[in-house]
Amino acid sequence: MTENPATPPADAGGDPHGIALNRAFDARRELVYEAWTTPEHFAYWFGGELAVPVERMTMDVRPGGVWSLVMRTPDGGELPFSGVYREVAAPELLEFTLKDAFAPDGIEGEIVRVTLTDLGGRTEMAFRQLGGNLTGEQYRQAEAGWAGFFDRLAELLARA
Repeated sequence: MTENPATPPADAGGDPHGIALNRAFDARRELVYEAWTTPEHFAYWFGGELAVPVERMTMDVRPGGVWSLVMRTPDGGELPFSGVYREVAAPELLEFTLKDAFAPDGIEGEIVRVTLTDLGGRTEMAFRQLGGNLTGEQYRQAEAGWAGFFDRLAELLARA
């Protein structure tokens, strides 16, 4: 597995207003896609070390389908996330919206686009999160969070 952070979009002051990460996994593209679209697999890696109970998840993986989940924090708190699938082309592309409980009302949320490229038994994943709804610092924190999630995804794929 390798990780090559791409340059995320930035504003005139240099603060990011999105996330761009590329990562290669030692797994077939179909397995990586399944890890993004199967509740049991997604619950394992999304959230990193935080628990994501499968019974608190929904995934209707089709254009217009809704997804939602709740992460549990160590102190018993809950962090809900949700969105809508915008584009689905198995096993190469997913695009969906992403909102958390802190997102302002009336916005669609961030747009997440995951492109999976077959490398002959390995998979290159290009991850993009755009929307401009977060501050530069929030994007930096979110990027670190996604990087940790993708470490867990790599662990899951290594066991497959």
